[in-house]
Amino acid sequence: MNILWVKTELLHPLDKGGKLRSYHMLRELKRNGLHRITYITLDDGHGGREARQQAGEYCDELVTIPFHPPAKGSIRFYVDLVLNLFSKLPYAVARYRSAALQRAIDARVAAGDVDIVVCDFLAPSVNVSEDLPCPAVLFEHNVEALIWKRHSEVAANPLKRGYLAVQWKRMRAFEARECRRYDYVVTVSPEDRILVSQEYTIETVADVPTGVDTAYFTPSGTQPRDRLNMVFTGSMDWMPNDDAVRFFLGGVWPRIRATVPNATFTVVGRNPSAALVALSSQEPGVTVTGRVEDVRPYMERAAVYLVPLRIGGGTRLKIFEAMAMGLPVVSTWIGAEGLPVTLAVSLHTPDDELRDTLVPVNNRWKVAEVLAAARRYADATGRRVSIEYALIRDVNDQPWRADLLGKLLRERLTTRLVHVNLIPLNPTPGSEWDASPRPVQDEFVDRVRAAGVACTVRDTRGREIAAACGQLAATQS
Repeated sequence: MNILWVKTELLHPLDKGGKLRSYHMLRELKRNGLHRITYITLDDGHGGREARQQAGEYCDELVTIPFHPPAKGSIRFYVDLVLNLFSKLPYAVARYRSAALQRAIDARVAAGDVDIVVCDFLAPSVNVSEDLPCPAVLFEHNVEALIWKRHSEVAANPLKRGYLAVQWKRMRAFEARECRRYDYVVTVSPEDRILVSQEYTIETVADVPTGVDTAYFTPSGTQPRDRLNMVFTGSMDWMPNDDAVRFFLGGVWPRIRATVPNATFTVVGRNPSAALVALSSQEPGVTVTGRVEDVRPYMERAAVYLVPLRIGGGTRLKIFEAMAMGLPVVSTWIGAEGLPVTLAVSLHTPDDELRDTLVPVNNRWKVAEVLAAARRYADATGRRVSIEYALIRDVNDQPWRADLLGKLLRERLTTRLVHVNLIPLNPTPGSEWDASPRPVQDEFVDRVRAAGVACTVRDTRGREIAAACGQLAATQS
């Protein structure tokens, strides 16, 4: 099959999620020799000669169209923003309009040797003519309108919020029109597929799951772990990443430093804004690296990987990369949106009085708040929440607690969106806690199920090593 792949940039260097996703997909299509790929793209020259030479890794023929958009923050950039007020197109699309690219696409298709056109991302679609004589597919890495809607919702400045709301409405209109005119739309997650289908009333839409190169993203064993370091990686010239770091530094970082004064935070990614660099310089323990050749050493040295996104769409490759590197991930629900991960809540008791002791974080976020957050996650993802409940003799195994647990979960999450994972406590030498007797455990399960909530008992493992959640015992001889 002869594929004409339309893009707005060369793929090297592979320094952001969209490039990585396209690169691996194209490389696999090219590898088996069944397809001939012509990659036609705008080229602003930033990739240099090396980027053009490396294109042979993912395409058989490269066609570049010179393109020189105004730099962000320049006078011409702001002039374009003002002029865009009189356009029907959102600025994020209009800035990629290129008559030269459209002519080149039309000429290739008219020659009759193109079997299918793939428009990679929504923006280059402004240069893809309607009524092509061959099938055309739109590859949506994000539902773009959703991103701009979220931009407008979190903007603090009223003028900026109004401008972003206009951009959102224009993007939604443009995205709806484009999705409907293509023969097929491909998204990156089931959630995006459903959203595109429902919002834009189309049926010809599918999803291709997100993956990660686990041979590349694997710990080297050469970097010492800093137990007080947290890391964020991402292209810092992408507005949602910039917003995420600013949000974290403004609202979360001061609380962490107040509790852990020696904690450090490393932001790794290309093109951070001057404003963000200036902000980070005022925060002790924060380092902004800018572009680096390899993010893996920074990830391997960190103890925690952060994804504090408030804005976004599609899926975040960075979470799978962090998981492949063996890092625990702390994310907002938007950060993890679209990925096939399940939320597990360590509840362990339905009442605040006992949970304040069993789970000290309950002193900050009470049971009602935790269940409300779990409900927001379940509503947004459609995935069932797992409630973890370690059953402890005479501590949290009373019948009334089972009744209260079932009642709260039924009311706050509904029976469709929740499941209780009951965990029999492994006996540990020297511990004041012990597992509940089997009759007590069985009655607890029956009472939760009587409320209509699914409840299962985790199979017991690890007694021979005195194992429990996050615990291994050692003996001295």
